[in-house]
Parts: sequence; C-alpha cells; structure tokens
Amino acid sequence: MNLALSDRVRRLLEKFFANSLLRRVVKNSAYLFSATGLVAAIGMVQGILIARLLGVANFGILGAIIVFTSVINRFASFRMSELVVRYVGEFEEQGDRNRSAALFKAAALVEMGASLVAFSLIWALAPLGARWLAKDASTVNWFVLYGWIVIANLIAESSTGLLQIFDRFRRLAWLQVAGSLVTLFFILLAYVTQRGLESVLWAYILGKSVGALGFTWAALREASLRWGKDWWQTPLHLLRPKFGELARFAVSTNISSSLSLINKDSELLWISFLRNPLETGYYKLALSLVNIVQMPVSPLPQTTYPELSRQMVRGDWNGVRALLRQASLLAGGYTLTAAVGLGLFGKPLIRILYTEPYLPAYPALLILLLGFLVANTFYWHRPALLAIGRAEFPAQVNFGLAILKIIGIFLLVPRFGYLANAALLSASYILGVSLSVVVFVWTLRRRANQVVAQGAP
Repeated sequence: MNLALSDRVRRLLEKFFANSLLRRVVKNSAYLFSATGLVAAIGMVQGILIARLLGVANFGILGAIIVFTSVINRFASFRMSELVVRYVGEFEEQGDRNRSAALFKAAALVEMGASLVAFSLIWALAPLGARWLAKDASTVNWFVLYGWIVIANLIAESSTGLLQIFDRFRRLAWLQVAGSLVTLFFILLAYVTQRGLESVLWAYILGKSVGALGFTWAALREASLRWGKDWWQTPLHLLRPKFGELARFAVSTNISSSLSLINKDSELLWISFLRNPLETGYYKLALSLVNIVQMPVSPLPQTTYPELSRQMVRGDWNGVRALLRQASLLAGGYTLTAAVGLGLFGKPLIRILYTEPYLPAYPALLILLLGFLVANTFYWHRPALLAIGRAEFPAQVNFGLAILKIIGIFLLVPRFGYLANAALLSASYILGVSLSVVVFVWTLRRRANQVVAQGAP
C-alpha cells in the first residue's frame, strides 16, 4: 500500500514538472532560493543581534533610516531591471545584438542620472527625516551616512536585469550571499564590542555595496562577452524607432513603483511619522518574520518574468497558462504551510530569540500573513502584466490603492497604531493582486482569441 502511494506521488510530481518552462523557472529559482535561504538565515541572525544590541526604539529608528533611503531611491528610479529584461529579451529573440547593447547602455545612463538625483534628495531631506521620523534631530548624520549606499548602486538595477535575461541567476545568487556575509561579519563585530547604531549602519553599507558593485562588474563582463568589448560605443539612435514605447514603459514602471511606495514599501515611515520609534520597532520585527513566508517565493518573479517575456513574443498562450497555474500551486502551497507554522509558533519564537519586549509584534505578524498568502500565491501578477504589454495597469491599480490607503492611514493609524497599518497593507495586497490577476487573464484570453481569428480562413 505504501509502495502504491509513493508511486502515485512520484507520477503526480513527474506530471507537475513535465512543463519545461516551470522546470526552468524552478531551476533558476533554485539558485536564487539557495542564496535567498542563506541570506534569510544570515539576515535572521543579523536581526536577532541588532534587536538585542539596539533595543526596540533604536531598532525602529534603524528601520526608518533604511526605508527612508530606499523610498527616495525608488522614487527616482525607473525600474531599469524590468526595462532591460523586457526589451533586451525581445531584441535577443530577434537576433538584433546592436539594439540589445544600445538598450543596456541607455538604461545604465538613465539609472546613473536617477541615482545621482536620489543621492541629492537624501542629503536635502535628511534633516526632515531625523526630525519627523526618528523624532531626534541629532540623528541627521545617520540619515546622510546611509544615503551613500545609493552611489554603490549606481547601475545595479540595469545590471541585475541583464544578468537575469541571460540566465546568470547563480552569479546573482552568490553575489547576494557575499554581501550578506560581509554585513553579518561587521554586525557581529558591533555586537561583540557593544557598538551603537552608527556601526550597524556601516555594516549594512559595506555589505550592500559588495553586492551592488558585484552585480555591476558581472553585468559589464557579460555585456563584453555577448556584444564585444566595444559594446558601450553602440549608438543610441538605434533605439529611435522604439523611443516612445521605451519611454512609456519606463515612465509607467516608475509611476507604478512610486505609488507602490505608498501602498507597500513605506510602512515603517508612516508609523514613525504618525506614532513613534517603539511601534516602528514592533512593526519592523513583524515584517522581518514575514520574510520567512516570502523567502522561497521572492526569487520567483525574477525567474518567471524572462520566461513569460519570451513566451509572449512567441505567442505560446497555452504555455503561459500552464506555467502560471502550476507556479501558483507551488507558491501558494508553501505559503499556506509556512503561515500556519508561524501562526502557531510565532509567539515563542519572538520571546526566545528577540526577548519579551518584542512580543507586541506578534499580532501584526498574524494580520500580515493574510495579505502575503494572496500576494505569494499570485506572485506573478505584475511580471505577467508587463510581459503582455499592460505596463500601465499596475500603475493605475497602485494609484487607486494609494488614495484609499492614505485615507485609511490618516484615519486609523493615529488611533489604532501599527496594527491598523498591518491591516491596511494586507487589504492592499488582497485587493491589488486580485484586480491584476483578473485583468491579466482577460487580456490573455483576448490576445489568444485575436490570434485564432487572424489565423482563420
């Protein structure tokens, strides 16, 4: 009987992974997942050491400084990794190496300019961050200090996109691990010597710089191997016929990313602004623990997007449907299992690892798990819309959600605190992801029907 059961399980797994696209996504994700697993484990150790070293309030200030820099950088960013994947992938499928090189060159130049703008904004706004977020004007130098990380990431997004489209996921993965190990080393040093917040910030700066500069070096080397050592001399005017389309894509992804900052990525800033660093510390820990649920799923959008882009160019609609259906089963099944585990064991985990003062993070963790269950199950909603040519829709959804969430934040967070913020984030994920999935399915069906109609006699 056991043999028959194992036989059925084996046949089911063979059928499930018969899809070559899914196998390639899982294989590439495995490189990133191996790295993500190590990075997450390293990050958890870092988080425990930092939480014990700094205490809840300073832990919250650290979160505010990191997110402050990230938000400004992403506000100025045009999400060049997505542009590179979308269009270098298209040009490579067409065998047009010159336009591939020109596109990467243009993306890198735009990203350089955006990074310098972001760095200037961080310097200019640092006094406001110290006063309104950390609630301590003397922390201004820490906001400025962490801003230097933007310079290390000068063309990191474009570089990441190029490595993705050429399936260099293993290289991406181990560069991430190298950066995390550097960070862990310096955080451990700070913990042993009982240094303060400034030493922790330096640890993050050094580690993240190693990763970002590594991506840049690897991408420039890949570009030279693919297009020759003089690829950077490729004239940009080769992109002129597609300039309007490229500009629309870049602006749409920038707007979408900027609105996403309000909906999903600036949580700690809202709590810091409307409440206090103590609640920010609780919420930061809840978000850190949710990363256990996200850990295996987070690499999947990076590996799924290039495959979707290729299949869209080829018009393989059935392949797209099969890939996304099976990917959702895989991601959703894991997320549900991990969420139940965290719900059952989250409280003792916090008490043992982070100490008793951090226990108020547990209710926020439970609320966040609901939203992340939906977001992880349909993790592909945004890459799928970009690949099918609906880059504007995520921006439209994020705009509507941003309005609703801002209203909710100012009505609820001052009164109910970080738990209200957790509820608003979960609701934002559930509503936004559901809308995106429905629109993608409708667009895919319409596109497939058009192809069938054009092929009919």
